Amino acid sequence: MKKKLVAILSASMVLGLTACGNAAPTAETTVEEGTTTEAAPAENTETAGASETEPGTLTYSSVTLGEDFTDLNTTITLFNHRTDMDSDDYGGVTWKEYLEEFNKMYPGITVDLTTDTNYADDAKTHLQSGDYETVMMIPAVDKADLSSYFMPYGSVEEMSTQINYATEWAYDGVCYGVPSTATAQGIVYNKKVFADAGITELPKTPTEFIEALKKIKENTDAIPLYTNYAAGWTMGAWDAYIGSNATGDPTYINQKLAHTKDPFRDYGDETHAYAVYKILYDAVAEGLTEDDYTTTDWEGCKGMLNNGEIGCMVLGSWAYPQMEAAGEHAADIGYMPFPITVNGKQYAVSGPDYSFGINVNASEEEKQAAMVFVKWMTEKSGFSYNEDGLPIVAGSTETKLAFDGVEFLQDEPALMGEEDNLNLLNADSELNVNNAGDKKIQLIIEHASKGDMSFDDIMASWNEAWSDAQEVNGIEVNQ
Repeated sequence: MKKKLVAILSASMVLGLTACGNAAPTAETTVEEGTTTEAAPAENTETAGASETEPGTLTYSSVTLGEDFTDLNTTITLFNHRTDMDSDDYGGVTWKEYLEEFNKMYPGITVDLTTDTNYADDAKTHLQSGDYETVMMIPAVDKADLSSYFMPYGSVEEMSTQINYATEWAYDGVCYGVPSTATAQGIVYNKKVFADAGITELPKTPTEFIEALKKIKENTDAIPLYTNYAAGWTMGAWDAYIGSNATGDPTYINQKLAHTKDPFRDYGDETHAYAVYKILYDAVAEGLTEDDYTTTDWEGCKGMLNNGEIGCMVLGSWAYPQMEAAGEHAADIGYMPFPITVNGKQYAVSGPDYSFGINVNASEEEKQAAMVFVKWMTEKSGFSYNEDGLPIVAGSTETKLAFDGVEFLQDEPALMGEEDNLNLLNADSELNVNNAGDKKIQLIIEHASKGDMSFDDIMASWNEAWSDAQEVNGIEVNQ
C-alpha cells in the first residue's frame, strides 16, 4: 500500500462541509457509484429533547480550526487501540506523523500517546478508576452513563450538520462521541488464495461460502478461515453482521431485535442471526479453520493473510488497511461483502469504528485542546480516508471502499423510550449482542470443535435466555 502523507490529503478531506445551519444532512450520501450510505432519520430517540447550546459553551461546531486556541500551551493524553500505528514499520500513516502535522497548526499542544493491545477491557478499567485520559476511544459503556465520563460535543441536531453517525454515542439528544472513521462489515480475504483455489466468483450465501472454504482447503496450503479465537475481542465482530447485513433492515438491530421472539431461530432462507453464526460453527466443525484455535495470534495473522497463509477472516473493513500494510503483498488483499443474500440483494451495514470521547473532568484548557485535536483528526488529518474508511465529515464522499452492487445501510437508533432495552436484555441474557459479546462466540468455536453440542442446541439456549430476559424486563414480544 502506497503511503500517503497527511499534509497532501488535508485539503481533499474537507471538501464535504456542505451541510450548515440547523438543516439535517441529506437522507442519502453517495459513496461510490452503485453504493450508498443511508443516514438515520432525524425523528429518533437520540435527537429527541435536543436543546440549544448556551452561548459561549465549548462545542465542536464553535471551534474554527487554525483560528481558535492557536496560542494554547498545554498537554493532553490520548488512549487508543492502534498499537500498529506506533511503529515506524506501519505501512500507513503513523501516529507520529499525524501528531507532527497537528503541531504545525497547534504547536503549543502536546499529545501524549498511549496504545493498548487489550484496549476494549482496559479502557473500561480506566473509566471505572476515575483517573483516565483526556481523549480516549469510547469503549462499550451504557449510553445512559456517557455524561458521567465524557463532555458533550453539542446537540445531535447540531452535530448532524457536522459529522455522520452523530447518534452513535448520543443520549437524550446530546452527542458525546465523534467517530475516528467509519467501516463496512464484510470479510477481508487474500485474492490470490481464492484464485489459486479455483474460486471464480465471490460467495453470496452461507452455503456458497462454506463451499469456497472447502476449495481453499483442497487446492491450497492456506488456512481457509482464521478465527482469531485467542484474541477474544475479535470474536465480537460476528455480532455486527446479524442486523442489516443479514436482514436488509436498518431498523432490525436497535428497534426490532429486543421485541423479536426467538431471534436466533432458523428462518429457513439462510438469513438472520442463525445463518451468521452457523457459518462459524460449520467452518470449525468441518475442519476449515486453524488446527488449534487456542493458539491463534492477532498480530501474526496480519502477515499470514498478506503472505497467503490464510484465506480470509471475518472482520470489519477497519482491518483491511492493516492487512495491506502487514507485508509485501498489499495488492493481494481484498474486502468482500458478508455472504448473505436477502431477497436477491446483498447489504452491508456501515457504521463508526471507535469514537473519540473527551474526559468530562479535564481542565478547561485540556478540553479546549482536546476539542481542536478531535476536530483536526476529523476534518484535516485524512485519517478516515487513509484507513480505507467511509467519510465522517457530513457531506463528504471521500472513500476508497466500495462494494459493487451492495447497498450500504446505517443501523437506525432505538425508538424513543426504548434506548435501554437492548442493554437490559444483553445484561440479563448474558449474550451481550454488539456489546463485547466475544465469550458466546468463543463457545460456538469450542462446541463445534469438540462436537459436544449441536448448533441448533446452542441457538435454542440463546433463544431461551433472550425470552427469559424479555419477560423479566416486561418487553413486548412480537411473534
